[in-house]
Amino acid sequence: MSLSIRNQIPGTITSVTAGEAMSTVKVRLQGGQDITAAITTEAVKDLGFAEGTAVKALVKSTEVSLATGPVEGISIRNQIAGTVTDVATGGAMGSVKVSVEGGELTAAITKDAVEALGLTAGTSVVALIKSTEISLSV
Repeated sequence: MSLSIRNQIPGTITSVTAGEAMSTVKVRLQGGQDITAAITTEAVKDLGFAEGTAVKALVKSTEVSLATGPVEGISIRNQIAGTVTDVATGGAMGSVKVSVEGGELTAAITKDAVEALGLTAGTSVVALIKSTEISLSV
């Protein structure tokens, strides 16, 4: 299956915590980073997710925020360090490619944010992704 989602990073499930409607699934990405996805408990069962299952973490570029360092005092658990490799801006929006251990992420952010953060190739950043915005595929 081909998808328009550019951010597809392979990993392995390390734990599943089931709730009534939603579950949290912890994934160790190929580069060694740990992320958490919040998905329906029905999807966990239907897809047979369990510790050791190989998956791909999928995130739309519009759901990736960037910071110039780790952020404290925030509910976003997924903070992945990386380095900007490319920045393309238009009239209103920008596309920022970030190299992370084991893959690459693309963030679609405003041109104003690109400029305010001073993002250029080589800039160290932290990608912030809410657990509810991560999908998992097998």
